[in-house]
Amino acid sequence: MKIKYKAGLLGLCLALGGNLSAGTESGTESGTESKPNALAHHASPYLAMHGQDPVHWQEWNSTTVERARRENKLLFVSSGYFSCHWCHVMQKESYRNAKIAALLNQFFIPVKVDRELNSALDARLIDFVERTQGYAGWPLNVFVTPEGYPLVGMVYVPPDNFLEILTSLNTQWQQETDYLKRIARQATEELSPSRVTRETVLAANLGTRLTASLQRQALAQADVMQGGFGAQNKFPMVPQLHALLGVYASTPNEELGRFLRLTLDQMASQGLHDHLGGGFFRYVVDPAWQVPHFEKMLYDNALLADLYLHAALVFKQPHYSTIAFGTLDFMLKELAVSGDALAASLSAVDNKNVEGGFYTWEESELQRLLNPREFQVARLAWGVDVQPDLESGHHLVNAVDVNSIAAKLKLSETQVRQTIQSAKQKLLQARQGRRLPRDDKRLAAWNGLALSALTRAAQHENGQRFHAAAKSVRDYLAATLWSGKQLHRARGDSGPLGQAGLEDYAFVARGFLDWASLSNKPADLSLAQTVAEQAWDRFYGDHGWQLAENMLLRYGAGETLILDGPMPSPSAVLIDVSLQIAAATKNKALQQQALRALNAASIDVSKQPFWSASYVDIIRRLQQEKTSAL
Repeated sequence: MKIKYKAGLLGLCLALGGNLSAGTESGTESGTESKPNALAHHASPYLAMHGQDPVHWQEWNSTTVERARRENKLLFVSSGYFSCHWCHVMQKESYRNAKIAALLNQFFIPVKVDRELNSALDARLIDFVERTQGYAGWPLNVFVTPEGYPLVGMVYVPPDNFLEILTSLNTQWQQETDYLKRIARQATEELSPSRVTRETVLAANLGTRLTASLQRQALAQADVMQGGFGAQNKFPMVPQLHALLGVYASTPNEELGRFLRLTLDQMASQGLHDHLGGGFFRYVVDPAWQVPHFEKMLYDNALLADLYLHAALVFKQPHYSTIAFGTLDFMLKELAVSGDALAASLSAVDNKNVEGGFYTWEESELQRLLNPREFQVARLAWGVDVQPDLESGHHLVNAVDVNSIAAKLKLSETQVRQTIQSAKQKLLQARQGRRLPRDDKRLAAWNGLALSALTRAAQHENGQRFHAAAKSVRDYLAATLWSGKQLHRARGDSGPLGQAGLEDYAFVARGFLDWASLSNKPADLSLAQTVAEQAWDRFYGDHGWQLAENMLLRYGAGETLILDGPMPSPSAVLIDVSLQIAAATKNKALQQQALRALNAASIDVSKQPFWSASYVDIIRRLQQEKTSAL
């Protein structure tokens, strides 16, 4: 097994011999040690759950990196999050395995990262693994040189494979230290180009060209039969859908409109959506939107609520607003903490360590809980009349429409709807006896997204009930996470948690700006401007964007743009917010700063408009509106 160069489409690719996520699962040799490590009792639930691992986990900080330099050892940086199913699996199989723990402790500096507290580090490592392996995800595991250069990374690995990787990599490190350090540094140099311009005038018709490219690329990847993008796992892809809704609203196209409606309807009616308690799961593992990984994230639900509100306006379909309101109701019921801000996530794994166990049902259980008519209707409506896809039982989806059920059972449509509703209430009541772990961290960026969605809903003619909730989130961000000069990523009982990065400042600035449009108070607009200006000072310079201050990782230090991911590009959001603030306050300097950054990104946006959809949306709107800035 040998680390080597491997030419690929994206340039340099580091590969550790064999498939880094392949192999069959095997039994583990559990360690007998149960002594707490440095993460025991950590304020992060994710880090705390690793506190009893026999691995001597450290946190990512200057002290840990300095120790790696002093001992000349590779850092093993493992990033994940509380509600991640495969993170739990790898912990059980590998990080509680005595042999694996012994290797990590003796020959490496093992570091555990809560990706929700250190999103900038996680994003850079995700980018590195995607570029060098062609895919990425969580748990995310990257070996980093003592100087801070990523060497090789992987996602979930079965224990036998992981043991082999650790053994072989340690042997190579002992024999070829200087060579491995050199290729890690060279990889960072090749994969981290930057280019900044002082020009503020966008090329003529750029918006038209980018919009056409975005639409063409999106439809090329679209699943026109089942909605969404791709043919395997399906993610909501909110930044792309949001931008495409804008394209359709400005220039209606029948093919695009049909695809967008299909995708929105499939996401809301099938397995991505919780049809009892509301809210959306993070993604599904099949092309037909049936089987999710069951974690629920605050950011997904905030973004999807906002997306469906947008879709309701574009398509003039009130039922999309109903979906948005139901999603916000879920957030306020299940994620609210202390009546102010919102928690980060709900675990995919229930208190019995069963993934999806909180949400799934055995047919016999349904028959016991429901009366004969309810059971008869439910079997058809929710697809319970077929073999379940999951060992834990049936995950409810909208399998048959009300009209068809009514015709088959010789009932009226009203009777069917009433029966479904009464069945839902009984199952919700039964589900209250189940337990689902929650990560109570109140993250700045994600609550910023929630503030935007709640504010948008509060401005809707039927959404005034969300006004108070929006104000509570706004007040928490302004009074608890904003010091007057800087943002905190989160707070625990002992003080600030994590490091606020670009996404925190960008999404909170957007939330404050959206709130200002509801409150109409100059002080709220001023607060949004102050946070945005701080973001520019901290995260943008002559070398481009950086995701966090004082990055110990020497990768991705400067970029012309940050691509969209599950959340919209934070650099694009900051540009958009700054242009809106500048227009409202006549702030010429802020406007010029945003336009320079937008223009610097335009060449790279042209190369991959689908993954830069948030940028395309800004440029399209700017040029269509013929603003004075252009």
